[in-house]
Amino acid sequence: MTEPLSLRRGETGEEVRDLQLRLAALGVEIGDAQSGVYDASTERCVRAFQETRGLRVDGICGPQTWSALVESGYALGDRLLYLRRPMLRGDDVAELQARLNALGFDAGREDGILGPATARALTDFQRNAGLGLDGICGTTTVDALARLGDRRTGSVAEVREREGLRSVRRLDERRVYLWCTPGLQPLGAAVGRGLAESGAEIVIDVSGELDSVVADDANRYEADVLLALRLGDRHEVCVHHFGTERSRSESGLHLAAALLEELSSIASVAPCPEPKRYAILRETRMTAVVCELGLDGDVDTMGRLVSNNGAIARAIVRGVRHGVERPIREPAREA
Repeated sequence: MTEPLSLRRGETGEEVRDLQLRLAALGVEIGDAQSGVYDASTERCVRAFQETRGLRVDGICGPQTWSALVESGYALGDRLLYLRRPMLRGDDVAELQARLNALGFDAGREDGILGPATARALTDFQRNAGLGLDGICGTTTVDALARLGDRRTGSVAEVREREGLRSVRRLDERRVYLWCTPGLQPLGAAVGRGLAESGAEIVIDVSGELDSVVADDANRYEADVLLALRLGDRHEVCVHHFGTERSRSESGLHLAAALLEELSSIASVAPCPEPKRYAILRETRMTAVVCELGLDGDVDTMGRLVSNNGAIARAIVRGVRHGVERPIREPAREA
């Protein structure tokens, strides 16, 4: 299917069968992988897949889950990789980025999206390896990468980003793209006012658009920081930055930690920032965090947000200021 539906428990048809077959191909034990019935087993497998891929865990196969399923089916060498529009995406691209970064060729964030930074790093590698400079990762380039072995001792992209966090920066020199779901407009407005009073240039988006649309708008605005406020799938406050099992956004982690520190004084929060692969984190080209302020659809959560609107807004503003202006002093990395 080219335009995936939002599939959920109880639905039937070829789209569900396609979903089941893709999950089975990844080694997921799904029972009858060709039943075409979105049953409890299928929902359980979708939730497990969402958890491992850093997506929202709701058991529903929406656009982001479907895209992740498709991308997870690619291994490095399965297809030609090169810069094009729309940009190629997949686990094979993430593997290429990881290998290039580990070898000292700055492919940028290991997000599985083949953009200009990855294309430049690929060409630089080909030049240094004495290969043809065609900017295409095919069999010859994959073989050259394989001959160098697995040298993942670090990422030049992460080192570069972390070095940038060691210097003092000012919030009043930053452009902040603030996105919040329509139901959180009063909180978004209060946060926007606080950031503007701190000197930041602010755009507030309450469009309710999909993550990818918001990410595209923030990129066009050329924001320095994207802050997303919404509800999530847990009662406690969680702050997320982009990250995978082997790569992360250093600036996103730094900002997320500062926000959690400030919010911990007025709310029950997750013990540490959590890496996610939400499209709004993955597709933005700036420091980006998603602040999930409680359980979506929960009456108590909304009551707490309404009654503590001012205090929560002030804590978020303090967190953004500290996350932007406070330099990293310790090179520690969480487990």
